[in-house]
Amino acid sequence: MNSSSVSLPANARLPSGYKEPFWSDQKRVLRAHVPVDRWHWLLDRASLTHRVRQACDGPFRVALLRQTWGKISRSEAQVLHLRHGERCLVREVQLLCAERPWVFARTIIPAPTLTGPQRRLRCLGTRPLGAVLFADPNMHRGTVQIAAITARHGIYMRATQHLRTRPAVIWGRRSVFHVGGKPLLVSEFFLPGLGA
Repeated sequence: MNSSSVSLPANARLPSGYKEPFWSDQKRVLRAHVPVDRWHWLLDRASLTHRVRQACDGPFRVALLRQTWGKISRSEAQVLHLRHGERCLVREVQLLCAERPWVFARTIIPAPTLTGPQRRLRCLGTRPLGAVLFADPNMHRGTVQIAAITARHGIYMRATQHLRTRPAVIWGRRSVFHVGGKPLLVSEFFLPGLGA
């Protein structure tokens, strides 16, 4: 499917038929089920931004796709211990190597997190979030969860909308980070061009 055939505006609502991915604790995911070229990316607990920069043999940049206040999914609310439908700051970006999208990332930041020194998270623009998180010596990262994402999952459309050819499956991971003792959820989806 060509990327020009479907493009979601920032405020688009997905049809009700879309499902949420099934996220599993990384310890429960069988290595045999995950493509070899994705396994180490999924389990690496260091800064993904740093790793992508190292692997990229061309110019690296972050493209801000959208940042807006919006309702989050039931699954996102559960992992953040929020009410379903609660409004949070939603930030979606691509990590690009030589203008090829390698990673689609979605960050959910609850309003109470955006107080005190963490107010700066509102103003990242095209700066990578990972650089801020991993520079904080008191940052804590929770358990990594992994999911296989297909066209039946709502997030698949957002993650792949700029691809010329959409794969049958993309792999994603997510974890809750605590900065200043306050939570935010970072989900990262690995696109076909990653490390090519």
